[in-house]
Amino acid sequence: MRTFVEHQRAVRELLAILHASLEAAEGAEVLALDAVSGPHGRVRAHGRVLAHDVLAPDDLPAFANSQMDGYAVASADLAAARPETPVALPVGRTTAAGDPIRTHAPGTASPVMTGAAVPDGADAVVPVEAADPPRFPRLGGRTRDAAPGTSVRFAHPVAPGTFVRAVGTDVARGAVLLPSGTRLGPAQLGTLAAAGITQVAVRRRISVLLLSTGHELRPAGTPLSPGQIHDANTSMLRAALEEAGALVRDTLAPDDPDAVIAALEGSAGMVDLVVTTGGVSAGAFEVVRDALASRGVEFVKVAIQPGGPQGLGRVVLGPGTTAVPVLAFPGNPVSALVSFELFLRPVLRAFAGLTPDRPRAHLRLAHSVTSPIGKHQVRRGVIDGNGAVEVGAPSSHLLHAYAIATVLVHLPVGVDALPAGALVDVWRIDD
Repeated sequence: MRTFVEHQRAVRELLAILHASLEAAEGAEVLALDAVSGPHGRVRAHGRVLAHDVLAPDDLPAFANSQMDGYAVASADLAAARPETPVALPVGRTTAAGDPIRTHAPGTASPVMTGAAVPDGADAVVPVEAADPPRFPRLGGRTRDAAPGTSVRFAHPVAPGTFVRAVGTDVARGAVLLPSGTRLGPAQLGTLAAAGITQVAVRRRISVLLLSTGHELRPAGTPLSPGQIHDANTSMLRAALEEAGALVRDTLAPDDPDAVIAALEGSAGMVDLVVTTGGVSAGAFEVVRDALASRGVEFVKVAIQPGGPQGLGRVVLGPGTTAVPVLAFPGNPVSALVSFELFLRPVLRAFAGLTPDRPRAHLRLAHSVTSPIGKHQVRRGVIDGNGAVEVGAPSSHLLHAYAIATVLVHLPVGVDALPAGALVDVWRIDD
């Protein structure tokens, strides 16, 4: 029987080849930053992962600009400024954001607004509140300049470069703006747009066939006959896979090995990974095991609860295609979702440039618990008003209890009982 950690490692090793294929240059997809799709006009590149380094086409900022509303000055003109002997300078030309770069007249103080180009010849900015008077004079008329004869006083010297955003201080031309493997979130998209970049090459997404098996399964909304149940696994795992960055094709198959093989062959050449639910245990009609054990999938027992029966391997889906990884999860919904959380979610999220692990903490139990000593038990729970963990029942059919849980509680091998107040490892699942 494998340990939880051993099976995690086996899954990572099985899927390592997918990471290499995602990084391959020939699989890159070029997307325009300003293209939109879907009813909400979402930027298509949002959430995708860069396939290559993106180099800055120009310096950012491209021109020296002011960090403050204030006066652009030549620092040498204020070298003698002291509180007891302030330096008075005539008010020069005004520059607002978007104005062309002006020329600073020596011996003047040029009003300059935040983000505006610092005039050529000025090398520092004094905030307006540090001047006397601590406000701009009336800047009116077509040129927005002060009235002739207006002056302003300064009581302190200023160092060159003060409150000036120099050319290239964010990123220099030719430098790596964003490296390969970066996930494109809001700040990254903004950085690309600020650099004038309109399209980027992104890694393709993992394509997954999700195959739920069982004679008893019927789609939600379908009337049920006695002995039948609505299929929860497809909706649940499709959402989980998509949340982890995958593209998902899903289908149902009855407890018929030929139907399982037909479903796999129907996706030949179109998917990178197969995930199945059901048919992996020790029953008389274990359809996934019957269909795939002779085709390269190994079925093992893992010392976890729920989710002990697992399958993994590589299968050729059709003639002329390469073998793809297969992960076979148990059919009970809680077992299937816990299996996804423990073994597949971290790997897929890493592929998608997302944080692989759930937020984790050590919290105290609100009450005593028991656990099978030879298994790593994963229980669903909630955090009470005192910050302690209330742990739910362990049964693998209690999907509603999972839906209202906020944490997964880990009780490791070797633990058979813990008292109230004992510390346990928890994964937050309410983000």
